[in-house]
Amino acid sequence: MSVTNEDVVENDDNVERGNWSSKADYLLSVIGCVVGLGNIWRFPYVAYKNGGGAFLIPYTLMLGLVGIPVFFLECSFGQFASLGPVGVWKAVPMLQGVGITMTLLMTITCISYNVVMGYCLYYLFASFQSPLPWADCFSWWGADETCSRTPKDPFCNLTLDNVHFEIVNTTWLHVNNETCPNGSGIYVPHQGPSEQYWNKAVLRRTSSMDETGEIVWYLALCLLLAWLIVWTVLTNGIKTSEKVSYFTTIVPYVILIILLLRGLTLEGAYKGIEFYIGSQSDFSKLTDAQVWKDAAAQNFYSLSVGWGNLITLASYNKFHNNCYIDAIIVCVVNSATSVLAGLAIFSILGHMAHVQDKLISEVTQSGFGLVFIAYPEALAQLPWAPLWSILFFFMLITLGFDTVFANSGTIITILVDQFPKFLRSKHFYLTTGVCLLLYILGLAYVTQAGIYWLNLVDYFCTGWIVIITALLELVGLSWIYGVNRFIKDIEMMIGERTWLFWLWWRVCWVVVSPCLLVVILIWSLATLAPPTYGSVEYPAWATALGWCMISFSIVWILIVAIGRVVQAKGSTVCQKISYACTSASDWGPFLEQHRGDRYRKEPDST
Repeated sequence: MSVTNEDVVENDDNVERGNWSSKADYLLSVIGCVVGLGNIWRFPYVAYKNGGGAFLIPYTLMLGLVGIPVFFLECSFGQFASLGPVGVWKAVPMLQGVGITMTLLMTITCISYNVVMGYCLYYLFASFQSPLPWADCFSWWGADETCSRTPKDPFCNLTLDNVHFEIVNTTWLHVNNETCPNGSGIYVPHQGPSEQYWNKAVLRRTSSMDETGEIVWYLALCLLLAWLIVWTVLTNGIKTSEKVSYFTTIVPYVILIILLLRGLTLEGAYKGIEFYIGSQSDFSKLTDAQVWKDAAAQNFYSLSVGWGNLITLASYNKFHNNCYIDAIIVCVVNSATSVLAGLAIFSILGHMAHVQDKLISEVTQSGFGLVFIAYPEALAQLPWAPLWSILFFFMLITLGFDTVFANSGTIITILVDQFPKFLRSKHFYLTTGVCLLLYILGLAYVTQAGIYWLNLVDYFCTGWIVIITALLELVGLSWIYGVNRFIKDIEMMIGERTWLFWLWWRVCWVVVSPCLLVVILIWSLATLAPPTYGSVEYPAWATALGWCMISFSIVWILIVAIGRVVQAKGSTVCQKISYACTSASDWGPFLEQHRGDRYRKEPDST
């Protein structure tokens, strides 16, 4: 999202960095960044698992206690300073390592997220054929004898005349009025065509992470195409990306509504919707503490707080933009989208369960299983299946690329803010270099063991690190920088408000939100289980590598803090820490006309 000279127009407040052309451009870009694949493949599953419609009660409460407060804090922070996630920590220099951690986290996640976009591109291209390749067990893509559209009946090792043993099928038992004794059943391995297509045709998955295999060439090409799309948008700067956001943000909603309307017309759809948020909602789940923890975590992760991209996007706002209203709008839209996506997903899954005479729980999955196995299988059973498949994967692509644009732009913005004189005039070469490097690093994810790496990174790097960075943001701005001082900064942008208006935000920023994040962090660590991909367990070295990735990302917080304290003035440790926490002399609004008397620079401050 870094800008070139061509990006800056006459009515921009910030001539050096540029601004969004309008509030609509900013809102659509943020909504596109926040609303992503998690709204499709995580929220519906979490909601149904935690009581269906009853889950919306703790979810809404946690939205007000954790989601919106942290979201508002990050947007205000970035807009006030007009700097990226590293530069904004001039407010509390000792915590500048938080920005570095965000940068590393953003880089790791950006690589893996665009790999998923490569998968979606592959499925989009595969959808342009009839019948869909995963509609049946076709030999041309490698289906084996265990593949079947319907589960295979088990066999029975039956004793005849107390002497002879014979293996018979279920049909023989029914005809001869026999029953299979306990322990004599023989399970026949079975995989549906969509599951086997995902594992054999798309991933060509090896049996474990120890077997790397070769690079899957067609996935490597899809990944290259994904990065070319990102490069094309980012090389043209913020003015192009904000125009692209009109398409990539609005189109997914159009397609989602079309899928929902189609799903509601299908036989059995009501079963899925009732199971999701209807009469089958389980209000007894509200007494389970795990449900409240999941509600807080879902709010936290779905709003993209703690990553740094919200700070980056807000840094291009004009100084007096009303970031408070923006935060409310984006958070409400994000939550409404999650509920809407669940309706679209479960209406079609309900139809599939009805056709196959199964329970909803038997066809429901989350994550990769929902997007690349369960939902494609359901779409394959509809009339005009290729059309619905094309729409679905095109929706995922437009949803996902908005997030990738924001994440990649954040990395570029951080680099430009740190080295403005050298990099601001070399925007094209910087963007090309970043995209090329991230593509090369992403090739590990498109090997035959790539899905194991992708799942490992998702398991270790998208949870605890984000909680830690968001927690330190709250502590740094509310406790060290000072919540009252931070509120005065916000009032410089949006105007003065009454003490009653700020009461809720003070309570959340100082006490409620930090405490809830601590609870989520401790709970997540206490309930930690070894990572797995389906039934495949990870080797010990992979788990150790996961912890190394976490340690490498967060150790910079400690390194920078120690370095700041060592370099600080003072004769005692307390004096050095106090000096290291003091805002830099050039901290404040980016433009001189916005600094006012509170942040007026001294003549020699530069």
